[in-house]
Amino acid sequence: MSTNDIYDVAIVGYGPAGQVAAGLLGQRGLKVYVCERLSDVYQIPRAIALDHEIMRVFQELGVVEAIEPYTEPFTNSEYFGVDGQLIRRMTMVAPPYPQGYTPSIVFTQPPVERVLRARVAQLSNVKVDLGVGMSALTQDNEGVTLQIDAEGERRSVRARYAIACDGGSSGVRTQLDIAMQDLDFDEPWLVVDVLVNEQGLAKLPKVSVQYCEPERPCTLVVGPKNHRRWEISILPGEDPKELATPERTWELLARWLTPEDGELWRQASYRFHALVAKEWRRGRVFLAGDAAHMQPPFLGQGMCQAVRDVANLSWKLAAVLQGEVQGAAGETLLDSYGTERQAHVRELTSRIKEVGAVICERDPAKARARDARLLAESGGKVQDMPRQDILPHLECGFLSAAPSAVRGRLFPQPWLGGAAGRRRRMDEVAGHGWRLVLAPGVELPQDALMPTLTIVALESADDGEGVATRWFQQHECVAALVRPDNYVYGISRTFAEIIALCGEAVAALGLSICVGRDRTTCGAG
Repeated sequence: MSTNDIYDVAIVGYGPAGQVAAGLLGQRGLKVYVCERLSDVYQIPRAIALDHEIMRVFQELGVVEAIEPYTEPFTNSEYFGVDGQLIRRMTMVAPPYPQGYTPSIVFTQPPVERVLRARVAQLSNVKVDLGVGMSALTQDNEGVTLQIDAEGERRSVRARYAIACDGGSSGVRTQLDIAMQDLDFDEPWLVVDVLVNEQGLAKLPKVSVQYCEPERPCTLVVGPKNHRRWEISILPGEDPKELATPERTWELLARWLTPEDGELWRQASYRFHALVAKEWRRGRVFLAGDAAHMQPPFLGQGMCQAVRDVANLSWKLAAVLQGEVQGAAGETLLDSYGTERQAHVRELTSRIKEVGAVICERDPAKARARDARLLAESGGKVQDMPRQDILPHLECGFLSAAPSAVRGRLFPQPWLGGAAGRRRRMDEVAGHGWRLVLAPGVELPQDALMPTLTIVALESADDGEGVATRWFQQHECVAALVRPDNYVYGISRTFAEIIALCGEAVAALGLSICVGRDRTTCGAG
C-alpha cells in the first residue's frame, strides 16, 4: 500500500457526529475516509434540540444559512406538578445572545443531515463510502486498518487514526472491548412524533411542557413548524411494542389529540440510559457520540454532546497530523480529548439525571414534597431558569494551569462592526484557530507570541451589543486565549500575564520557538 493510499483519519459511521467530524477535518486539509452501512440519511427524526455552541460549529462548516430554514427557537419549558400547578420554568438567556445565535433551538434532523453531507461532498479530500460495513479493525504503532465489506467484496482501508461514530451499539467499541459504565438511569419510554394540523395545533400548549405526574410522567416538545414530540413514560407491566402500535399510541395521545388532528410520523419505544465509555481512546482509535456515551433526553443534549466530541477532537488531531504539535506533547494533546469530554459528559449527565428525577418521581407524596420544595426554593413564585445555566464547563484537560472562573468556558462570539448591515460575527473575522482576544483599549506591540496566533483587538465601538466588552469587565481581565474549539484556555488580568499565558500554551504544545503570528484587528471595516 503506497503512502497515497493512506488516509489521515478514517471515520466509522456517518450520522451527525461523523458528518461534522468529516467536515471539520476535511476543511483543515486532511485526507479523510468515511464508511457507513446505510446508503442515505435516516429519514425519521431522532434529535430535536440544538444550542448556540453547535450553531457556532455549523458556522465554522459554512452551513448555517442552509440549516436555519429547518430550525426555530426553543419555546420555554414549563413543569407542572402533581396538582397541575406550575413548579418550574426553563427559558433562554436574554439577548444579546453570547454566541451570536439563539441559545436553544429545535430542528428537523433529516434535512439538517443532508445539508451537512452536502458540505462534506464539496471537499475533494474526503471519501465517503455508503452502503458498506466495517467488519474488522486492527491497529499498530503507525496506523489503523479497517476491513470494509461491500457487495460481497472485502477491501482494506488504512489510516493514521480512526474515529468511531457508529452509534450506541458501536461495532468499533465492541471490537476494542471497551466497557460502558452505567451511570444509574434505565427507564422505558415511548417517543412519538406527530405532524399536527391546524385543528390539532389549536388544542395544544404554545410552549413545551413537562408533566411531572406520578401516574405517568411525560413531555411535550414544540418542534419546528407543525412538528410536536411526546416522550411518554412506560409503566411497569406494559408492553413497549404494543404501546408503539398506532392504536395504542393514539390512546396515549387522547389527552391532547385525536387521529383527526394530525399524522403519526414516528412512534418507537426506547430505554433511556445513562452510560459512558470507560476509555475514549485506545491507541489510534477514538470514540465519539453515542459510541462513547448515552444520556437521558430531558435537556435535549444527545446530538449536542456528539458535536462537542468531534469539535474537541478534530482540532487536536489536525494539530498532530499536520505537525503543529509533535512528540510527547502531541500524545498529551490527544489524550486530553477523553479527559475533557468524559468529565464533561459525566457532569452533564448527572445534571440531566437531576432534571429527570424532578420529572419522573412516581410516589405521590414525594412528588408533592418535590413541588413544595421547588416553589419554596424560588420564594413561592416560579423563576425563569435558563437552560444554558445547567451546562457545565471544562474542568480539566488542555487548559492553563492558572485557575479562573472562565477557564474552560466558551468564549463569546460578539457581532463586530458598525452599522447593522456591515456587522459580522467574530469568527467570520478572526477565523477558527488559536485567538488572543484583547479587551477594548489593550494594545500588544510584541510580534512573537505563538505560531499562527490570531490577535483580536476589540474596540468598544465595534462590539456594538457589548457582549465581549461586558465579558471582560465582568471577569476583570484584559485578554483571553481561546482554543480552536472556542473554549477559553486561560485569561490574563495584566499586560505581563498575556506574555506568560501565551508562553504557557507554547510550552504545552511542545513548541520550541514562538515566531510569527497572523494579526487581525476586528473593526468596522
